[in-house]
Amino acid sequence: MPWQEVSTMSLRREFVMLGLQEEVHRAELCGRFGVSRKTGYKWLRRFQEEGLRRLVDRPRRPEHSPHRTDPALEAAVVALRKRHPAWGGRKLQRRLRDLGHREVPAPSTITAILHRHGLIEPAESLKHTAFRRFEHEAPNRLWQMDFKGWFALEAGRCRPFAL
Repeated sequence: MPWQEVSTMSLRREFVMLGLQEEVHRAELCGRFGVSRKTGYKWLRRFQEEGLRRLVDRPRRPEHSPHRTDPALEAAVVALRKRHPAWGGRKLQRRLRDLGHREVPAPSTITAILHRHGLIEPAESLKHTAFRRFEHEAPNRLWQMDFKGWFALEAGRCRPFAL
């Protein structure tokens, strides 16, 4: 017997057709299909509103972004960066304020805008990464000692590395 190929849409269609029957217990149906009751009722509501075409996956991207940077300001950031390719987010932020822009985003947002527009090369960005201290996987895996010469004891001088 060959395998029966099942798609997400065919499963949703089957769920909706069974869920619309009056004698079906919807919570059990959701359990059988492995979805939460909230999701099951959402699919049934969508089907009743607009039919099968509403059962497809919708993008997760929000329809509205109230905190998104103004496109005109984003264009100003890009134009200023193209005039001064060595400037980063902090310097561009300062210059935009000096030019009279009121709502200037944070330097990290400006850097994200530059990345989005392909104005920062990843290899060049790695060169300017801040120094990171060396770390080891467990305490006492690396011992370090600062030696500045001899030091006094009651019995005289201690020369730790004298031969």
